[in-house]
Amino acid sequence: MKILVTGVAGFIGSHTAERLQTLGHEVIGVDNFNAYYDVKLKELNAAAIEKKGVKVIRLDLQSTDLDKHLPTDIDYIFHYSAQPGISSTSTFEDYFSNNFIVTKNLIDYALACTNLKLFVNIGTSSIYGLQATFTEDVAPKPASFYGVTKLAAEQLALQKSREKQLKSCSLRLYSVIGPRERPEKMYTKLIACAFNDTIFPLYEGSAKHLRSFTYVGDIVDGVVSVIDKEDIVDGEIFNLGTEVEHTTQDGIDAVEEVLGKTIKINVIPKRAGDQLRTKANIDKARSVLGYNPQTTLLEAVKKQVDWYRANFL
Repeated sequence: MKILVTGVAGFIGSHTAERLQTLGHEVIGVDNFNAYYDVKLKELNAAAIEKKGVKVIRLDLQSTDLDKHLPTDIDYIFHYSAQPGISSTSTFEDYFSNNFIVTKNLIDYALACTNLKLFVNIGTSSIYGLQATFTEDVAPKPASFYGVTKLAAEQLALQKSREKQLKSCSLRLYSVIGPRERPEKMYTKLIACAFNDTIFPLYEGSAKHLRSFTYVGDIVDGVVSVIDKEDIVDGEIFNLGTEVEHTTQDGIDAVEEVLGKTIKINVIPKRAGDQLRTKANIDKARSVLGYNPQTTLLEAVKKQVDWYRANFL
């Protein structure tokens, strides 16, 4: 089948495109290669998946005429493109335009794809709010511009399902880690600090925060499992992550154990909107999608260290 993946040069999008290509699909990736973080890292990801046969198109999805730039004989769309995470350098306008407006433009394009079987929106546990331990039917209480705009984007996709204009679903991802993780994210930053003997900035109180740290390969297992299940997943939301909880301190300890090094820590003021706890409730995904993440935290950290060592040392 012919599949479009947005945000394809990013962390999870690149892994998804690579998996889909390996499964025998024709994969077209879209990314605007913006400068939110070092574009060289996105180029590295893009080069890796292009070697596997993924076609990468450089395109800003804020364009309103996407059907003129992208093929319309697409069977599935996996929509990762977004302004990610909680960042003091990102404005509300950044989140609104890159999460909400881009999703609206992509849905308009999807409606022109007459063969489209399913539009898969990639959501986030941040939609739930400061505590993300719930089933998919609980009312969201996002506590950041990121969470608010991702919830709005999710509803744009599900609206079209409710209107019977296209089949869609949304996958809410939990604390994904592994090779290609963004440089400002916890594990890549920890590993870099360890190798470069620099200080890791730890937000006040966050050492006790609980997270469903989930290996990216396990996340991709869940994402690709929606293929050929469009009649079942249409209009639905699924949590994807591990049920195993770890504190941020557990994560620091895991990196130190793998590297055999002690990481220097500097505690800095807490940031607004940071989640206190995420624990993925995956009963629905397990039942409907057969989802069953297996990778341990230590295994995931080892894979991420190997990737970092191979590409940056």
